[in-house]
Amino acid sequence: MNATDWIRVAEIYKEGIETGNATFQQSIPTWEDWNKGHISVCRIVAEVNHDIVGWAALSAVSSRAVYAGVAEISVYVGNKYRGQQIGTKLLEAIIVESEANSFWTLQSGIFPENKSSIAIHIKQGFREIGYREKVAKMNQMWRDTILMERRSTVAGIE
Repeated sequence: MNATDWIRVAEIYKEGIETGNATFQQSIPTWEDWNKGHISVCRIVAEVNHDIVGWAALSAVSSRAVYAGVAEISVYVGNKYRGQQIGTKLLEAIIVESEANSFWTLQSGIFPENKSSIAIHIKQGFREIGYREKVAKMNQMWRDTILMERRSTVAGIE
């Protein structure tokens, strides 16, 4: 993924925002803001017939050096491509890419209502490590998230 992909990536992000169950984000950031908030490696787009249909990226969980191998994962698939295993393929690919870049832990905060996201994370070796009750308000309503984590069996095992 790069700046030239942003228009389509942002459209898919907007579709996720509109579900109300993908992110606490309420508006699409600029490319510059999004770029600053995400790790420069491990950014992937999925294409069908040269059209971007989904994306995945990592963001740092902390600026402290001891957490350099820990990242939060985001996976989004365009509305008309959901249910076609694209999210699973993106998640598989970003796991491989993250391990190649020395990430030993991936985590994700998922709304409990987003059952398909939870399912694909479990399928890829993530486990529930916590339930954050009323962690933040969205549209004047408290929302919960399930915290999921995947520990690498390749990176960070020395």
